[in-house]
Amino acid sequence: MYPVFLDIRGKLCVVVGGGRVARRKVEGLLAAGAAVRVVSPEADARLAALGREGKIEWLTREYAEGDLDKAFLVFAATDDRRTQELIRRHAEARRQFVNIADDPGRCGFHVPSLFRQGDLTIAVSTSGKSPAVAALIRKELENGYGPEYAVLLEIMALVRQRLGAGENTQEERKKIYKKILHGDILAWIKRGRMDKVRAHLENILGAEMAPDLGNIGQEIE
Repeated sequence: MYPVFLDIRGKLCVVVGGGRVARRKVEGLLAAGAAVRVVSPEADARLAALGREGKIEWLTREYAEGDLDKAFLVFAATDDRRTQELIRRHAEARRQFVNIADDPGRCGFHVPSLFRQGDLTIAVSTSGKSPAVAALIRKELENGYGPEYAVLLEIMALVRQRLGAGENTQEERKKIYKKILHGDILAWIKRGRMDKVRAHLENILGAEMAPDLGNIGQEIE
């Protein structure tokens, strides 16, 4: 398996099925900005609500091959093995990536167990062998990466932007990033001491180059 993060904003993703597994797939796809088509005669309450609200395209009937037209990703999440196999064959014939629920050996890709802190995304995969183990590891990681990491990412994005506009070489920028990240910056953010973070940045970058942090970190303060 080759790990990769896909930009699926605005891309059509088709989910065949209307139960709990299908709902989880749909929610993840919507969070990533995909255009979602659900194919199922029935759907659980949450999926049905998304259909009524126009947040997904819901085809209230059994699967047909044409449902995969223009799909970027395909998810087979029904409880019927014959339908699952039919979807897999149709998708592969079209050279579309397909995920088959509860059948990792026949998947073209796996969806990892993941969590997010702002723009930080951490994903754990067991190549489909044990989603339960992936969820256990993800839970352990969640306990170690709190909201301070999301704030740190915002700060470093501003720093990178400022340095990119300057005349520093790549090696010089690496050294600066290392200096900023070394020490107590995460502890300061966690304690809401953004004044110390600002002083730290000014000490390394200089008052003129240090970015204006604005309201960054206020949610922790």
